[in-house]
Amino acid sequence: MKEFASEIEKLAEKVLDLLCENLGLEQGYLKRAFAGSRGPTFGTKVSSYPPCPRPDMVDGLRAHTDAGGVILLFQDDQVSGLQLLKDGAWVDVPPMRHAIVVNIGDQLEVITNGRYKSVMHRVLTRPDGNRMSIASFYNPGADAIIFPAPALVGAADAAERNEGEEGTAVYPRFVFEDYMNLYVRYKFEAKEPRFKAMKADAAPIATA
Repeated sequence: MKEFASEIEKLAEKVLDLLCENLGLEQGYLKRAFAGSRGPTFGTKVSSYPPCPRPDMVDGLRAHTDAGGVILLFQDDQVSGLQLLKDGAWVDVPPMRHAIVVNIGDQLEVITNGRYKSVMHRVLTRPDGNRMSIASFYNPGADAIIFPAPALVGAADAAERNEGEEGTAVYPRFVFEDYMNLYVRYKFEAKEPRFKAMKADAAPIATA
């Protein structure tokens, strides 16, 4: 498991670099944005979803978005259950042998100023088959200051604003640990009120 987690952490950093390339950000920008004073945080969780005789009455995992950065999921290749919300409808994420599902968390939505959106997802129970999954979370450090990347704020609405006007940050600036303190209370609710609450509570934060 230690070897697996170490390799998955490296893969998560490669994914972040690919996102930087796609967004036109300087290589390594997202990793630095996650760093805080002690570097990003990483953890791996193994979950088991046993068979349920009444799947219509029991959720495997209620609908939510993930709070952190990038999530790499190695899901069961035999038993399905994972779904994501797309265009108002739940879509199955079918088991695929040797595949790793990449999920975007709330912090990447903020840093990319909405270019990438965190994904609402859930897990259904099944009447037959025990579903296993290994989820690895690459998250900001507790004291990391999260805010939209300036390059993406300027690019977000360049076509809609007059010359000389500044771009608009859609999301607030906050400390990741403060967001997590809010998230643990409202994990299974919509993300938008969480962002709004962080904006309302925002105080000036030094970034030097």
